[in-house]
Amino acid sequence: MSFAYAGGLLATGLVDVTTDPAALDSRGWWAVVVTYEGEITCARFADVRPAPHPDGPWSPPGEWTSSLDESAYVLGVERIRAAIAEGVVYQANLCRVLSAPLAPGAGVEGLGARLARLHPAPYAMTVRVPGLAVASASPELYLARDGDVVESRPIKGTARTADGLLPKDRAENVMIVDLVRNDLGRVARPGTVEVPGLCELEEHPGLVHLVSTVRARLTGGWPELVAATFPPGSVTGAPKASALSLLERLEPVPRGPYCGAVGWVDADSRRGALAVGIRTFWITDGLLRFGTGAGITWGSDPRGEWRETELKAARLLEVASGDADQDLVEREPGRP
Repeated sequence: MSFAYAGGLLATGLVDVTTDPAALDSRGWWAVVVTYEGEITCARFADVRPAPHPDGPWSPPGEWTSSLDESAYVLGVERIRAAIAEGVVYQANLCRVLSAPLAPGAGVEGLGARLARLHPAPYAMTVRVPGLAVASASPELYLARDGDVVESRPIKGTARTADGLLPKDRAENVMIVDLVRNDLGRVARPGTVEVPGLCELEEHPGLVHLVSTVRARLTGGWPELVAATFPPGSVTGAPKASALSLLERLEPVPRGPYCGAVGWVDADSRRGALAVGIRTFWITDGLLRFGTGAGITWGSDPRGEWRETELKAARLLEVASGDADQDLVEREPGRP
């Protein structure tokens, strides 16, 4: 069965699937997934109602492998630092993709239900349509739209506790806020781009983040908005074009839905929310995949950045593994 689940709403009765983002300005309720590489899937559903997350069988996947091991990741960080020294970029987000064999019979419904129960997130979403199965527990807002008002809430700065945040985290956050301001400025009414929140502390299960808010009033629709801002600045780097070129040389596999966008659009009410596709699992070719990464600046410690990718992945992989369910439920948000 095709379905989408977000914000306590279950969408069923698949009507249409398209790769044209202009559909998001037409009519109906749409589930949206955009890969980091820019492949967009828009799925319109006829029935959207409050309901529990659908459940299904889930078993732990097999052994995880990484597209970059620790030595390769450290080398990548050093290459980014060298590019920063040469003035090519100021910051770049180096990512790796983990893969594990999917257990027979396991499906995205079961994984999404586990995430909803054990790792709740403000922009969580589960989607299954032909050719696509994604379960996301994203804490990061890429774009929220209400009429002509649009808001983005980039995350930069991650630690186990607030005491673990470093000066480079705030500097990195400010750099990405400038990038998001510039991106939104391409489709905003002149003088409407503002930053009502800068480097605010947010607690999530097992982690704390620095989060900023950028807001503007639009002059166009969803196709123009996505074209001006994608991929999200917090998972690319600055300047964006140079960071994208550098990361393409350093990352050996596509990111897929990871670091793309996952969310919903209600075209009838002109509202919607797309999350940055972090803390996100997807299923392809019998494999469960999950991405993790870290923002690299001149002040980065290469092995410290590797440890940050491990920290970001640890709790989510526990949830997917089926281990320590009760311990995960009892942990307080923001604590290791």
